[in-house]
Amino acid sequence: MFTSEVIASLNDLETDIYNYIVTHEKEVTYMRIRELADETHVSTATILRFCKKVGCEGFSEFKTTLKIDLAGRNQTVKSGDHAVFEFFERTLSSDQQALIDSAIHLLTAADSVLFLGIGSSGILAEYGARYFSSLGKFSMYIKDFSYPIHNRLQKNSVSIVLSVSGENSFSIKHINKLKREGSKIISITNHKHSTIAKMSDVNIAYYMTEEYYEDTNITTQVPVIYILETLARTLNQHEQA
Repeated sequence: MFTSEVIASLNDLETDIYNYIVTHEKEVTYMRIRELADETHVSTATILRFCKKVGCEGFSEFKTTLKIDLAGRNQTVKSGDHAVFEFFERTLSSDQQALIDSAIHLLTAADSVLFLGIGSSGILAEYGARYFSSLGKFSMYIKDFSYPIHNRLQKNSVSIVLSVSGENSFSIKHINKLKREGSKIISITNHKHSTIAKMSDVNIAYYMTEEYYEDTNITTQVPVIYILETLARTLNQHEQA
């Protein structure tokens, strides 16, 4: 409701109304229009103009929209235990091992491993690079997508791309560049029908129900850690054999 564009369009009086509402949200949902006007020292006409500016026809619709928004933001976070247990059950009884073997075949032949991801996937990509390097496979996490990478490193490399949705535009752009330079692509995504999955030489999907809290994706990343550590340990065993 209060997008950056809407907030930027507010005049001084409307900004005062906005500031009052965001610090008294619950109380406002029970107010009459006259009460809000008195609290913000403006006329009821100004309140109505404010409501229309944020996309509501009137004060009643504004209060209803605010209640729905509050309810969505105050949802309790569900336990992820059941979903994680389901993932491990699927892993133990599925053909995911064949995908792991295909990824190991690419990684064994590579001189270096590049990790890509942003947001929470970026944090795990950094962890993955450190974990692989700790087990003897030179790896780098590309945090700055404008960071120059020598062509020699890309030509005989494998890029491991992490993305829950598999639709991140920054990662897609850099996958294109890496593929042109000869890097093989292994992606770890939530499902195999995403753009990044389709662009990859090997895709390992973990199929977890996506969860959001206050518009932030909070889907558990336990499967990603498991897959990364499995890849690193299996690769180490192959290279030590």
